[in-house]
Amino acid sequence: MPKKQNCTLSCSECAVRNCYRKDKAFPAFCLTEQYPDALERTRKFYASNTTDGKLARAAAEIEGEYYGRLTRLEETIRFAKKLGVKKLGIASCIGLLDEASLYAKIVRTAGIETKTVICKVGAVDKTQLGIPDGLKVCPGCNEACCNPALQAQILNEWGAELNVLVGLCVGHDAIFTRHSKAPATTFIVKDRVLGHNPAAALYTARFYYKRILDEKTFPEPRREAVEAEKAAEKTAKKTAAKPVVKPAKKAEKKTSKGAVKKVPSAKGGKK
Repeated sequence: MPKKQNCTLSCSECAVRNCYRKDKAFPAFCLTEQYPDALERTRKFYASNTTDGKLARAAAEIEGEYYGRLTRLEETIRFAKKLGVKKLGIASCIGLLDEASLYAKIVRTAGIETKTVICKVGAVDKTQLGIPDGLKVCPGCNEACCNPALQAQILNEWGAELNVLVGLCVGHDAIFTRHSKAPATTFIVKDRVLGHNPAAALYTARFYYKRILDEKTFPEPRREAVEAEKAAEKTAKKTAAKPVVKPAKKAEKKTSKGAVKKVPSAKGGKK
């Protein structure tokens, strides 16, 4: 087991959790008491008629009305209905397109229009982003990169009022939410190893999945991928270090009439 490292005390180290019921005393490091001004600002806009206020109240109402009775699939539909959403966008991973298609069908039965945009939209090969061919999952073939920004832009132009993410990769989900004009929520979180149930790694962390507690036991990247990355870095360094040699210009002089006359070369020959 690795040595314990120092950390700043925050909510993950709290054993009181007085912020929920307020039936105990707040610990000395409690963030609730450290940010009174920010607390008041957020309370005000949650109570307002802004987008944040509408989202906050809709989420709280669903929790109160259906706590422990609805699946997440059903909750996303109830959430959209409470907000009065007519057009719901779906940003889906290509590996979960079947699930996204069924989800879209279910949403439409609730009277909400849908539009699904797959992650590979645009079909831009990874090498066009500067990714070495050897770092592809299938080297030597066309392999489109995920394009979450384009997914968001297409749904923006369509007029989506709420977007739902279905299995976007770690990082690509962040890009999508940055570019989405409509509020975005997640239906399925991708985890290729654990059947899209990432919390399972935490539930087994102290038993079957101990490797996540020790960085030294983390799986090594594919050897081919590492070699391709090193080769790409080496080529980039050579290109950057290589001086740019400009071709020498031939000496010229103007005659009295303005015409250009070529000057003989240094070796004495005429050009």
